[in-house]
Amino acid sequence: MYFVDPAACRVALAVANRTRLTPNALTVFSLVLGAVSAACFTMNQLVAGALAFYLSFMIDCVDGKVARLKGTGTPFGLWLDYVGDRVRVVLCAGGLAYGQYALTGDVRFIVLGAAVAVLDLFRYVNAPQMKRVREAVKEGRQEPGDEHEPFDQDPFDQESQEPQDRVALGRGPRRRSFPRRLNRFLARHRVRSHLISGIEFHAAVFVVAPLAGAWALIPLAAMSGVLLLANEVFLVYRLWLFTRRHGAASSQESREHVLV
Repeated sequence: MYFVDPAACRVALAVANRTRLTPNALTVFSLVLGAVSAACFTMNQLVAGALAFYLSFMIDCVDGKVARLKGTGTPFGLWLDYVGDRVRVVLCAGGLAYGQYALTGDVRFIVLGAAVAVLDLFRYVNAPQMKRVREAVKEGRQEPGDEHEPFDQDPFDQESQEPQDRVALGRGPRRRSFPRRLNRFLARHRVRSHLISGIEFHAAVFVVAPLAGAWALIPLAAMSGVLLLANEVFLVYRLWLFTRRHGAASSQESREHVLV
Protein backbone atom coordinates (compact mmCIF):
# COMPACT_ATOMS: atom_id res chain seq x y z
CA MET A 1 0.00 0.00 0.00
CA TYR A 2 2.92 2.34 0.57
CA PHE A 3 4.67 1.58 -2.73
CA VAL A 4 1.66 1.25 -5.06
CA ASP A 5 -1.36 3.25 -3.89
CA PRO A 6 0.29 6.70 -3.51
CA ALA A 7 1.74 6.46 -7.02
CA ALA A 8 -1.55 5.13 -8.42
CA CYS A 9 -3.48 8.05 -6.90
CA ARG A 10 -1.21 10.64 -8.53
CA VAL A 11 -1.32 8.87 -11.91
CA ALA A 12 -5.11 8.56 -11.69
CA LEU A 13 -5.51 12.32 -11.14
CA ALA A 14 -3.25 13.10 -14.10
CA VAL A 15 -5.03 10.62 -16.36
CA ALA A 16 -8.51 11.78 -15.33
CA ASN A 17 -7.74 15.50 -15.71
CA ARG A 18 -5.40 15.58 -18.70
CA THR A 19 -6.24 12.64 -20.96
CA ARG A 20 -9.21 10.90 -22.53
CA LEU A 21 -8.05 7.43 -21.56
CA THR A 22 -10.89 5.19 -20.47
CA PRO A 23 -10.69 2.68 -17.61
CA ASN A 24 -10.94 -0.16 -20.14
CA ALA A 25 -7.99 1.24 -22.10
CA LEU A 26 -5.97 1.35 -18.88
CA THR A 27 -6.93 -2.24 -18.11
CA VAL A 28 -5.73 -3.36 -21.55
CA PHE A 29 -2.50 -1.38 -21.11
CA SER A 30 -1.98 -3.08 -17.75
CA LEU A 31 -2.44 -6.47 -19.41
CA VAL A 32 0.11 -5.56 -22.09
CA LEU A 33 2.62 -4.62 -19.40
CA GLY A 34 1.87 -7.94 -17.70
CA ALA A 35 2.68 -9.75 -20.94
CA VAL A 36 5.95 -7.79 -21.14
CA SER A 37 6.74 -8.88 -17.58
CA ALA A 38 6.04 -12.51 -18.49
CA ALA A 39 8.33 -12.24 -21.54
CA CYS A 40 11.13 -10.82 -19.38
CA PHE A 41 10.72 -13.67 -16.89
CA THR A 42 10.86 -16.17 -19.74
CA MET A 43 14.19 -14.70 -20.87
CA ASN A 44 15.50 -14.79 -17.27
CA GLN A 45 15.46 -11.00 -17.02
CA LEU A 46 14.18 -11.03 -13.46
CA VAL A 47 14.72 -7.38 -12.56
CA ALA A 48 13.10 -6.13 -15.76
CA GLY A 49 10.22 -8.55 -15.24
CA ALA A 50 9.71 -7.38 -11.67
CA LEU A 51 9.65 -3.70 -12.69
CA ALA A 52 7.23 -4.40 -15.56
CA PHE A 53 4.95 -6.32 -13.20
CA TYR A 54 5.02 -3.46 -10.70
CA LEU A 55 4.00 -0.99 -13.43
CA SER A 56 1.30 -3.37 -14.63
CA PHE A 57 -0.12 -3.73 -11.15
CA MET A 58 0.03 0.01 -10.51
CA ILE A 59 -1.84 0.80 -13.76
CA ASP A 60 -4.36 -1.89 -12.82
CA CYS A 61 -5.03 0.11 -9.64
CA VAL A 62 -5.41 3.32 -11.67
CA ASP A 63 -8.27 2.11 -13.89
CA GLY A 64 -10.67 1.68 -10.98
CA LYS A 65 -9.75 5.05 -9.50
CA VAL A 66 -10.34 6.78 -12.85
CA ALA A 67 -13.67 4.99 -13.23
CA ARG A 68 -14.78 6.28 -9.81
CA LEU A 69 -13.47 9.81 -10.40
CA LYS A 70 -15.19 10.22 -13.78
CA GLY A 71 -18.15 7.91 -13.24
CA THR A 72 -17.26 5.91 -16.35
CA GLY A 73 -17.20 2.40 -14.89
CA THR A 74 -19.19 -0.29 -16.71
CA PRO A 75 -20.15 -3.92 -15.98
CA PHE A 76 -18.00 -4.99 -18.93
CA GLY A 77 -15.10 -3.08 -17.40
CA LEU A 78 -15.48 -5.11 -14.20
CA TRP A 79 -15.32 -8.32 -16.22
CA LEU A 80 -12.33 -7.10 -18.22
CA ASP A 81 -10.45 -6.11 -15.08
CA TYR A 82 -11.20 -9.46 -13.44
CA VAL A 83 -10.14 -11.55 -16.42
CA GLY A 84 -7.12 -9.35 -17.12
CA ASP A 85 -5.81 -9.90 -13.61
CA ARG A 86 -6.10 -13.67 -13.96
CA VAL A 87 -4.44 -13.69 -17.39
CA ARG A 88 -1.56 -11.57 -16.12
CA VAL A 89 -0.89 -13.89 -13.20
CA VAL A 90 -1.04 -17.02 -15.38
CA LEU A 91 1.30 -15.48 -17.96
CA CYS A 92 3.81 -14.29 -15.38
CA ALA A 93 3.71 -17.55 -13.41
CA GLY A 94 4.23 -19.52 -16.62
CA GLY A 95 7.01 -17.21 -17.80
CA LEU A 96 8.81 -17.37 -14.48
CA ALA A 97 8.51 -21.16 -14.31
CA TYR A 98 9.60 -21.74 -17.91
CA GLY A 99 12.51 -19.31 -17.75
CA GLN A 100 13.98 -20.87 -14.62
CA TYR A 101 13.32 -24.44 -15.74
CA ALA A 102 15.01 -23.82 -19.10
CA LEU A 103 17.99 -22.35 -17.28
CA THR A 104 18.38 -24.91 -14.48
CA GLY A 105 16.34 -27.96 -15.44
CA ASP A 106 14.87 -27.93 -11.93
CA VAL A 107 11.31 -29.28 -12.09
CA ARG A 108 10.47 -27.46 -8.85
CA PHE A 109 10.04 -24.27 -10.87
CA ILE A 110 7.30 -25.93 -12.93
CA VAL A 111 5.55 -26.91 -9.72
CA LEU A 112 6.05 -23.36 -8.47
CA GLY A 113 4.37 -21.82 -11.52
CA ALA A 114 1.41 -24.19 -11.34
CA ALA A 115 0.97 -23.64 -7.59
CA VAL A 116 1.01 -19.85 -7.95
CA ALA A 117 -1.63 -19.94 -10.71
CA VAL A 118 -3.87 -22.36 -8.80
CA LEU A 119 -3.66 -20.41 -5.52
CA ASP A 120 -4.49 -17.14 -7.25
CA LEU A 121 -7.43 -18.72 -9.06
CA PHE A 122 -8.72 -20.32 -5.84
CA ARG A 123 -8.61 -16.96 -4.08
CA TYR A 124 -10.67 -15.26 -6.78
CA VAL A 125 -13.15 -18.12 -7.07
CA ASN A 126 -13.58 -18.29 -3.30
CA ALA A 127 -14.24 -14.57 -2.77
CA PRO A 128 -17.48 -14.22 -4.82
CA GLN A 129 -18.82 -17.49 -3.43
CA MET A 130 -18.28 -16.25 0.12
CA LYS A 131 -20.05 -13.02 -0.81
CA ARG A 132 -23.01 -14.99 -2.16
CA VAL A 133 -23.26 -16.95 1.09
CA ARG A 134 -23.20 -13.76 3.20
CA GLU A 135 -25.89 -12.15 1.03
CA ALA A 136 -28.04 -15.28 1.16
CA VAL A 137 -27.82 -15.39 4.95
CA LYS A 138 -28.67 -11.71 5.31
CA GLU A 139 -31.58 -11.98 2.87
CA GLY A 140 -32.90 -14.93 4.86
CA ARG A 141 -32.65 -12.88 8.08
CA GLN A 142 -34.40 -9.81 6.65
CA GLU A 143 -37.88 -9.29 8.08
CA PRO A 144 -40.76 -7.39 6.42
CA GLY A 145 -40.26 -3.69 7.05
CA ASP A 146 -36.46 -4.08 7.18
CA GLU A 147 -35.97 -3.07 3.55
CA HIS A 148 -33.66 -0.24 4.61
CA GLU A 149 -31.22 -2.50 6.42
CA PRO A 150 -27.69 -1.55 5.29
CA PHE A 151 -26.44 -4.45 3.19
CA ASP A 152 -23.04 -2.87 2.54
CA GLN A 153 -21.79 -3.39 6.09
CA ASP A 154 -19.08 -5.84 6.87
CA PRO A 155 -20.89 -8.96 8.12
CA PHE A 156 -17.80 -9.96 10.08
CA ASP A 157 -17.76 -6.67 11.99
CA GLN A 158 -19.51 -7.20 15.32
CA GLU A 159 -20.14 -3.46 15.68
CA SER A 160 -22.03 -3.41 12.35
CA GLN A 161 -24.70 -5.87 13.51
CA GLU A 162 -28.01 -4.52 14.74
CA PRO A 163 -28.43 -4.45 18.56
CA GLN A 164 -31.46 -6.73 18.32
CA ASP A 165 -29.26 -9.37 16.70
CA ARG A 166 -27.05 -9.39 19.78
CA VAL A 167 -30.05 -9.53 22.09
CA ALA A 168 -31.46 -12.45 20.11
CA LEU A 169 -28.19 -14.25 20.59
CA GLY A 170 -28.17 -13.59 24.32
CA ARG A 171 -25.38 -11.01 24.13
CA GLY A 172 -25.37 -7.46 25.28
CA PRO A 173 -23.50 -4.55 23.65
CA ARG A 174 -19.79 -5.28 23.51
CA ARG A 175 -17.01 -2.81 24.05
CA ARG A 176 -14.61 -2.51 21.18
CA SER A 177 -11.68 -4.81 21.91
CA PHE A 178 -8.05 -3.76 21.81
CA PRO A 179 -7.29 -5.86 18.66
CA ARG A 180 -10.16 -4.16 16.86
CA ARG A 181 -8.98 -0.71 17.90
CA LEU A 182 -5.46 -1.62 16.79
CA ASN A 183 -6.74 -2.84 13.41
CA ARG A 184 -8.63 0.41 12.84
CA PHE A 185 -5.56 2.45 13.81
CA LEU A 186 -3.36 0.50 11.40
CA ALA A 187 -5.93 0.80 8.60
CA ARG A 188 -5.94 4.58 8.96
CA HIS A 189 -2.16 4.48 8.42
CA ARG A 190 -2.30 2.22 5.34
CA VAL A 191 -1.15 -0.90 7.20
CA ARG A 192 -2.97 -4.11 6.29
CA SER A 193 -3.23 -6.04 9.53
CA HIS A 194 -4.50 -9.36 8.15
CA LEU A 195 -2.14 -12.20 7.25
CA ILE A 196 -1.70 -11.87 3.49
CA SER A 197 -3.97 -11.35 0.50
CA GLY A 198 -3.53 -11.18 -3.26
CA ILE A 199 -1.64 -7.88 -3.17
CA GLU A 200 1.05 -9.21 -0.86
CA PHE A 201 1.11 -12.57 -2.65
CA HIS A 202 1.67 -11.04 -6.09
CA ALA A 203 4.25 -8.60 -4.74
CA ALA A 204 6.23 -11.39 -3.05
CA VAL A 205 6.23 -13.75 -6.06
CA PHE A 206 6.57 -11.34 -8.98
CA VAL A 207 8.40 -8.31 -7.51
CA VAL A 208 10.28 -8.99 -4.28
CA ALA A 209 11.58 -12.47 -5.12
CA PRO A 210 12.81 -11.61 -8.66
CA LEU A 211 14.52 -8.47 -7.36
CA ALA A 212 16.22 -10.53 -4.66
CA GLY A 213 17.45 -13.09 -7.20
CA ALA A 214 16.68 -16.57 -8.48
CA TRP A 215 17.61 -18.11 -5.12
CA ALA A 216 14.61 -16.37 -3.49
CA LEU A 217 11.95 -17.49 -5.96
CA ILE A 218 11.04 -20.83 -4.41
CA PRO A 219 11.37 -19.87 -0.69
CA LEU A 220 9.44 -16.60 -0.99
CA ALA A 221 6.78 -18.07 -3.26
CA ALA A 222 6.30 -21.05 -0.93
CA MET A 223 6.14 -18.87 2.19
CA SER A 224 3.71 -16.35 0.66
CA GLY A 225 1.60 -19.19 -0.75
CA VAL A 226 1.27 -20.81 2.68
CA LEU A 227 0.32 -17.46 4.24
CA LEU A 228 -2.22 -16.78 1.49
CA LEU A 229 -3.80 -20.20 2.00
CA ALA A 230 -3.86 -19.64 5.76
CA ASN A 231 -5.62 -16.32 5.20
CA GLU A 232 -8.25 -17.97 3.01
CA VAL A 233 -8.83 -20.71 5.58
CA PHE A 234 -9.21 -18.03 8.26
CA LEU A 235 -11.78 -16.17 6.15
CA VAL A 236 -13.72 -19.38 5.58
CA TYR A 237 -13.67 -20.02 9.33
CA ARG A 238 -15.07 -16.54 10.00
CA LEU A 239 -17.73 -17.13 7.34
CA TRP A 240 -18.69 -20.36 9.12
CA LEU A 241 -18.98 -18.48 12.42
CA PHE A 242 -21.11 -15.84 10.71
CA THR A 243 -23.52 -18.39 9.23
CA ARG A 244 -23.66 -20.29 12.52
CA ARG A 245 -24.40 -17.12 14.49
CA HIS A 246 -27.21 -16.06 12.19
CA GLY A 247 -28.51 -19.61 12.01
CA ALA A 248 -28.77 -19.69 15.80
CA ALA A 249 -30.56 -16.33 15.81
CA SER A 250 -33.04 -17.53 13.17
CA SER A 251 -33.77 -20.70 15.15
CA GLN A 252 -34.41 -18.71 18.33
CA GLU A 253 -36.73 -16.30 16.48
CA SER A 254 -38.65 -19.25 15.02
CA ARG A 255 -39.16 -20.71 18.49
CA GLU A 256 -40.36 -17.33 19.79
CA HIS A 257 -42.92 -17.09 16.96
CA VAL A 258 -44.21 -20.56 17.84
CA LEU A 259 -44.55 -19.63 21.53
CA VAL A 260 -46.38 -16.41 20.65
